[in-house]
Amino acid sequence: MTLELSDAALRVAGILLVAVVTIESGGAYLLAVVRGKTPLTDFQKSFARAGHAHAGVLVILALVCVLYAEATGQSGLWGWLSRSGVAIAAILMSAGFFFSSMGAGREQPNRLILLVYTGAVFLGAGVLSLGIGLLTA
Repeated sequence: MTLELSDAALRVAGILLVAVVTIESGGAYLLAVVRGKTPLTDFQKSFARAGHAHAGVLVILALVCVLYAEATGQSGLWGWLSRSGVAIAAILMSAGFFFSSMGAGREQPNRLILLVYTGAVFLGAGVLSLGIGLLTA
């Protein structure tokens, strides 16, 4: 059995694989934090870890979703959401953790924490759309 991917699936998967380099650089940043070379508050350390972890896990899930989305036959908004929802969530949620904790000595998130919640909406919508698409395919 051969799986032939649509152009849209190839684009999303390609973008996600290129984005792994940004996750890798985030890992290097975390190593600097752990080694004491980058001073952060405990709050900032926890948000840096959360941002890095969400990025890594959600990019892997997004790559899996791209493959499953090809099996649904969905098109239009539902196809886009099934194929890209988790990928968008990976970007928004990790960005929300990092950007909402930026700034010397920060102890609480700034307004950019809304990116985490927006990403959670895309995550839920993406997996729900894909799940329903797979159940009805």
